[in-house]
Amino acid sequence: MFAATNTNFAPWYIVRSDDKRRARLNCIHHLLSLIPYEKVPQKKGTLPDRIMDDAYDDLASLRGVQLVAERW
Repeated sequence: MFAATNTNFAPWYIVRSDDKRRARLNCIHHLLSLIPYEKVPQKKGTLPDRIMDDAYDDLASLRGVQLVAERW
């Protein structure tokens, strides 16, 4: 099957898989090496100032509830 279907247009690659973790990492590395990569220049993003009006009070719903003591 390999001899009949292994072409320059669609080559076969065999991953040694005695160690599954290494096989997966090698396969991912190989696939990523086939993709051409160019660094894209990016502008640094800016965030608007945070608005604290009507901020959510996460402790309000816990008032009057018995909580387990936090030791750690």
